[in-house]
Amino acid sequence: MNEIEILKRSIRDFFSSSMLKIALVPLIVTMIILYALFFGFASFGIDALKTVAETSQNGGEVIIDENAPFYFVWLTYLVVFLFKYSITSWLAGFLLYTVGVVFIFHLSVILTLIIIGFLTPFVVNYLKKTHYNSLNLNPYGTILGAFWVLTKSLLIMILLYILLVPLYFIPLVNLIALYLPLYYFFHKLLNYDVSSTILSNEEYKIIYSKNSNSFRIRTFFLYFISTVPFFTLFIAIFYVIYLSHAYFMELEKIQKVEINTNEKDNNLSQIDYKESL
Repeated sequence: MNEIEILKRSIRDFFSSSMLKIALVPLIVTMIILYALFFGFASFGIDALKTVAETSQNGGEVIIDENAPFYFVWLTYLVVFLFKYSITSWLAGFLLYTVGVVFIFHLSVILTLIIIGFLTPFVVNYLKKTHYNSLNLNPYGTILGAFWVLTKSLLIMILLYILLVPLYFIPLVNLIALYLPLYYFFHKLLNYDVSSTILSNEEYKIIYSKNSNSFRIRTFFLYFISTVPFFTLFIAIFYVIYLSHAYFMELEKIQKVEINTNEKDNNLSQIDYKESL
């Protein structure tokens, strides 16, 4: 089965009633979290930030509410720095808007990936019953392993954001610098969620060592789709379906080879037994 056929099968499965029901979960949960964060921030008000900016421009002392959330405190100090100098003040509005949009996008993708991680077993079970019922699954994933991959990927992503700061001010290059760290996180988490739910550790090593570039291209394609604002909230389950089909296909090849090998060994054993008689 070629890539186009895998894609077609994935689309058909996505629009099945079972998968559409599951697809609503990341959409609803992520929107609730973003909604709560937005109003949590809004409770301190954009006007408060404007007051901070005006105060800093006039040389006054800025007082920060001790009960304010940590992200509000950090943002306040950022605004103070930007508006303190006339050279940077004209960039402040543009930067705050851009950073805000990028932050919301990145946060929505991260939250969606974490949520669909809990839904991956349901998707895999559905696909197995529908298309791959003859395959034997030996998942290597554990809760501790998933938490480790999530934590490690998140820390490396943050580190990449910090290291790539000098590139943020170079046109066109800044787009790569902004989206590359998130792709790293996207690939690592999605790939682990799906592979660890389908394959044994040894099967994963065999498949990924031979097809690592193919899976990177697949996750890059899915990541490219997710860059459409909020589109990822609607089709996040499709990511799991598409990548699951790809791994199922490779597992099918491995298990067919194993079956053929076992049959040959059995035939040889029978021949040897008859000859011994």
